[in-house]
Amino acid sequence: SPIDALRIAGSESDREVVFLAVGFETTAPAVALAVLQAHELELCNFSILISHVLVPPAMRTILGAVDNRVQGFLAAGHVCTIMGYRQYMPIAERYRVPIVITGFETVDVLNGILACVRMLESDVWGVENEYARVVLEAGNQAAQEMIARVFQTVDRNWRGIATIAESGLALQSAYEHFDARLKFTKPEQPSLNNAADSICISGEILRGIKKPTACPAFGNQCNPDRPLGAPMVSSEGACAAYFRYHRGATHVG
Repeated sequence: SPIDALRIAGSESDREVVFLAVGFETTAPAVALAVLQAHELELCNFSILISHVLVPPAMRTILGAVDNRVQGFLAAGHVCTIMGYRQYMPIAERYRVPIVITGFETVDVLNGILACVRMLESDVWGVENEYARVVLEAGNQAAQEMIARVFQTVDRNWRGIATIAESGLALQSAYEHFDARLKFTKPEQPSLNNAADSICISGEILRGIKKPTACPAFGNQCNPDRPLGAPMVSSEGACAAYFRYHRGATHVG
């Protein structure tokens, strides 16, 4: 965790400690808290490598594509626990899609699917909260304030899709001395190419255009032990789910 990394940096001042900050809005508050504490403690050997991304800009990009096939969303409950769901309302209205806030238990997912299908069949759109026991419309105000204090929004490259405007987080100037990229990247050092492998179609899978089994690398060159794209990296990804549970999926021995 970022707090564990902070403790290590505090106890071992002769070592550089870099925390890899990844994930959506869910994990950003803990990273923000670590940065604030590092700033207060004046730690010089602690930094973070930031790869936080934001959900709403990605949704708008998917829905605005000419080849879009997505008709509705199950919005992740853990993200909405932090951010609430007001940010989804203008998206649902503009693109006329149902967005259902959904938890992760089996019954939660089934309820979310049922609610989304009912909205589609009734030709209605909007935001429905099927995770009301946890998610509030306004979300966690304290966590949001902490994110806004430490981070600013920036353009971010989404592997397999494109660079999406204001879809990522970066440190505010007051805390940029904790940015590992600025701290360790030499001026003449080229940036890393994060383009997806040429055989990987993760971008099309992420956008709902193709299924994982349509990828020529699925189950062979690409599997959970050797993932080529984001949908196979995470256990929540479509490719990983297909690999584990889909009938007829190709598994490597």
